[in-house]
Amino acid sequence: MYKLTPKELEPGMILASPALTPVGQVLAPEGTEITRQLINRMKLYRVESVSIEGEAPAPDVPVEAAASNIAPSEKAVSSIPKTHAQESKTHSQKVAASDEFREFQIKYFSVIDKLKAVFNEATQHHNQINTADLMTSVSELYRSRNTIIELFDMLYNLRVVDDAIYAHCINVGLIARMFGRWLKVDSQTLDVLTLAGLLHDIGKVMIPAEVLNKPDKLTNEEFALIKSHPKLGYDLLKNQPLDSRVKKAALMHHERCDGSGYPSGLEEDLIDEVAMIIGIADVYDAMTAARSYRSPLCPFQVISIFEEEGFQKYNTKYILTFLNQIAATYQNNRVILSDGRGCNIVMLNPTSLSRPMVQLDDNSIIDLSTQRNLYIKSVL
Repeated sequence: MYKLTPKELEPGMILASPALTPVGQVLAPEGTEITRQLINRMKLYRVESVSIEGEAPAPDVPVEAAASNIAPSEKAVSSIPKTHAQESKTHSQKVAASDEFREFQIKYFSVIDKLKAVFNEATQHHNQINTADLMTSVSELYRSRNTIIELFDMLYNLRVVDDAIYAHCINVGLIARMFGRWLKVDSQTLDVLTLAGLLHDIGKVMIPAEVLNKPDKLTNEEFALIKSHPKLGYDLLKNQPLDSRVKKAALMHHERCDGSGYPSGLEEDLIDEVAMIIGIADVYDAMTAARSYRSPLCPFQVISIFEEEGFQKYNTKYILTFLNQIAATYQNNRVILSDGRGCNIVMLNPTSLSRPMVQLDDNSIIDLSTQRNLYIKSVL
């Protein structure tokens, strides 16, 4: 057993004793596996140090090596080219150390607590759920950032592996609200989209965590259980005093326009439009977030996947609007290519949004739409 400050912790380490705030509040019990969310909570509550299971690493051994249970994606960081590691660390630290992030973090965790209470009312007590306070808090969270890229920066630094329900639902609610503004919908529809995003995965609380977070391939029975969550969610919400589009989004957010979705294999003319929008926001957030079974994907990798298979599965108007806006968000942004070189996006390719033109540090230009051996690996 040895002690580390929150800054020295790495995901995968195990607490040898409870993590306590300066006033004695228990943030996590003994035996808890360290996650990025828990590290952020410790920093937020000014935890000075915690005890970690095992022996302290030798002075010449990086602290990261002490976490024997670190996921492969975490261990792989050491193999990333130095320029990538240095640049991403600098940006991440800059955002995480800002007063704006600290303020956003406090509000974000408060919304998680409120969302858990709403889910609990519906699943455990079967009471009428009151979403007014939740919606007010989420709207304030959205308005707290001046630009969309700022909001994405904040969400990136709050990415967690062990919370694929509550944090994911908050993110989808925020992304759906952005999406609605891009589509120029009215204020009432904006609120419907936000609430639909917040509640779309409520059915997942009825599925065992060991199935939801299983790092290995799911069995047929487990996959069938996962696919039942839209119907479970709809059943929880159908008698609640909510806009019918919110209920339909819970039921239909995995339906696809070509009939390949679930639970009913509906085609485009039978899928609610709010559900179509939530379906896109849901997939984007899920793919750009870390999960127990894989590391997060870069936004441009996700755009590429949508370009390859999304135009049959999603409504054309919605998917084109979404991809164009996501790509435009990163115009002039600094990125890392698959070969480790840093560069800046200088021009988007309208017919290949995942492959813009980039400018290297020597001022040379690469058109990624013609250089198929290269792709954007990371956004800084």
